[in-house]
Amino acid sequence: MKAIHLRAPAALDQLQLCDDTDPGVPGPGEIRVRIHASSLNFHDYAVVIGAMPTADGRIPMSDGAGVVEAVGPGVEEFQVGDHVVSCFFPGWLDGGPKVADFSTVPGDGVDGYACEAVVRPAHGFTRAPAGFSHAEAATLTTAGLTAWRALVVNGGLKAGDKVLVMGSGGVSVFALQFAKLMGATVIATSSSDDKLERLKALGADHVINYRTQADWGAKAFELAGGQGVDHVVEIGGPATLPQSIAALKVGGHIALIGVLTGLSGEVPTAALMAKQGRLQGLIVGNREQQLDMVRAIEANQMRPVIDCSFPLEQIADAFRHQASGRHFGKIVLEF
Repeated sequence: MKAIHLRAPAALDQLQLCDDTDPGVPGPGEIRVRIHASSLNFHDYAVVIGAMPTADGRIPMSDGAGVVEAVGPGVEEFQVGDHVVSCFFPGWLDGGPKVADFSTVPGDGVDGYACEAVVRPAHGFTRAPAGFSHAEAATLTTAGLTAWRALVVNGGLKAGDKVLVMGSGGVSVFALQFAKLMGATVIATSSSDDKLERLKALGADHVINYRTQADWGAKAFELAGGQGVDHVVEIGGPATLPQSIAALKVGGHIALIGVLTGLSGEVPTAALMAKQGRLQGLIVGNREQQLDMVRAIEANQMRPVIDCSFPLEQIADAFRHQASGRHFGKIVLEF
C-alpha cells in the first residue's frame, strides 16, 4: 500500500513515499476504505512544515474520500461500494464543541489520509454527496464544513443577510457558495483583480481589492446598504480583525476561523463593544453538521471549486503551489 510519511524534522522535502503494510480487514464497528483523494488545507501545511509538531513518521492529510471496500460486524450505515468522506473530528459526533486540540485529528494527532487504504471506525466517515467525484468529496471535510458551520450553524444565516468573505481559498469560496445558496448578499475581497472577477462569476455581489482599498472594512460597511454586514468569515486573524469589526453591522457576527496573519495580536475591544458584535472562534465541526451539509449540497446541486490536482507522489509540489497563493478554491490529491 502506498503511503506518504512525514519524517522528522518536518519539512516538505521530508515527505516520503513508502510501501506500507496493508491495513487488513475491519473489526467490529469499523470499515475499510480505499482512499482515492485528499485536499490541502492550511492546517495540513502547518503540520508538514513543522509549524504544528507531530510524531515522526506521521501520515499527513486530514481530508480523505474514497470507496468502502469492507464493513465490520455491527456496521449498518455503510455497505461495500458506498462513496464516503472523512470527518475532521472522528469522535465528535454531535452537540456542542467537545474538542480543544488536534490530538484526534487525522493527519495531525493520528495518521491521516495520504495513503491508499485505511481501516477506521465507521463514525469517522459520512456518505459523500451523490454524483461527486472523490476529489470533490475530499474538499468537504475541513474547508466545506468550516464554512458551513461558520455561517449556517453558528451564524444562523438566512435569506437577505449580508456576508463578507476574504480571499479565494477553500473556506472563503465555500462560504461564498453557501451564502448565495441561502439567498444572502456577498461582499468578497482579494488582492487580485483577476480573482475578484472569478469571485463575481461565482456569485459575489460586490468585490473589493484590499490592496488598492486600504480601508476595505469601511467600504464593505458602505456596500452593505450603509448598515454593515451581518456576518464576516474572518480568515486573517489579528491583522484583519479591525477591518472586520469596521465592516460589521450593530449586533453582527464574526466567525474567527483563521490565523493567516499571526497567532496573536491586539483586539480593538472598544470598537467591538460599540458594534455589540459577536466574535466566535471555531474549528471545523461535528459529524451531524457534516451530514446536514451533504444534504444541503445535494438538494441544491452545488459543486466545489477545484483549482488543480496532483498525484500522491507529488504531494510536496502540491503544498508548494498552495504556499504560492496562486490557487483559487481547493487543491486536491488524487490516487
